[in-house]
Amino acid sequence: MSVLPSVAVVILNWNGRSFLEKFLPSVCRSTYKNLQLYVADNASTDDSVEYVRSYFPEVNIILNATNDGFAGGYNTALKQVKADIYVLLNQDVEVEPGWIEPVIAQMMRDHHIAACQPKLRAYYDKKQFEYAGAAGGWMDILGYTFCRGRILYRTEEDNGQYDDAQDIFWATGAALFIRSSCFHEVGGFDADFFAHMEEVDLCWRLKRAGYRICYCPESVVYHVGGGSLPQGNPRKVYLNFRNNLMMLWKNLHPADRWIVLSQRFFLDVLAAVKSLAAGKPADMKAIYLAYRHYYRWRRTYDPSRQRLPEKRLLELTGVFHGIMIWRYYFLNRKTFRTLER
Repeated sequence: MSVLPSVAVVILNWNGRSFLEKFLPSVCRSTYKNLQLYVADNASTDDSVEYVRSYFPEVNIILNATNDGFAGGYNTALKQVKADIYVLLNQDVEVEPGWIEPVIAQMMRDHHIAACQPKLRAYYDKKQFEYAGAAGGWMDILGYTFCRGRILYRTEEDNGQYDDAQDIFWATGAALFIRSSCFHEVGGFDADFFAHMEEVDLCWRLKRAGYRICYCPESVVYHVGGGSLPQGNPRKVYLNFRNNLMMLWKNLHPADRWIVLSQRFFLDVLAAVKSLAAGKPADMKAIYLAYRHYYRWRRTYDPSRQRLPEKRLLELTGVFHGIMIWRYYFLNRKTFRTLER
């Protein structure tokens, strides 16, 4: 009988007492046999650490000295975790007892699978896919991210239409299964991102290194979403635009970089004007700041930080060979399955 790979579920917490109280019990009911549980605390100022110590003594606690966001926080914490597979789980996710086993079984069938995600449904409407990952992340030719089951802010009801396991471009950071060896091989998360898009950047680098990213429909988890920054928050707008640009500059093949980024600049200017016209000047300012900080970052970025093969975007799985926002807004293609019609 083969030995089960060791799995460590690591929940990054920041002032999340209410989430831990609500969702940690479901994680503790997980049935996987070779399992460790961790709460990695990002310098919380509430009593969440004391709560875990008092009520969940079986959970290991890692104390980060500062709040370095999702990316830096996990990078620091995972240096202290020994396991074959990490499961990075948001503090606002409810799981079912057997949620781990199907994903591990899928990953063990092919050791080229570096990362995998379960199906992500909405906690408050459990028939609906959830924004942060739905049935697996994709990207279009201009670097816009979306999911099977979620295009822009529009989510679909789960009627079994995405119940096929398949390769995707990126796996959600809300419930990310990743081989520890692969995580460290490509340098973990980029701490410059702080939060948002860091999992897409990580998965892109894994693909450049020759690994697969997959989706496992047999495992279902339920995500609240927006626990740190809700949709529409200008800070979230800033991070999404800035980090997307940084990710494109880092990972695009030189032959693709300038054409993609020049088109993105034009479309992002339109997005900023649209925000102003919609009475959201803070969003317009967030897009401006994202570009300003991106250009500053680019002047100092050292490409020797990552030594990975350069691959054309269209060579990779999980890439839509079209412009998603064009088809969504002008061709009225509102679901993943209608994008290519």
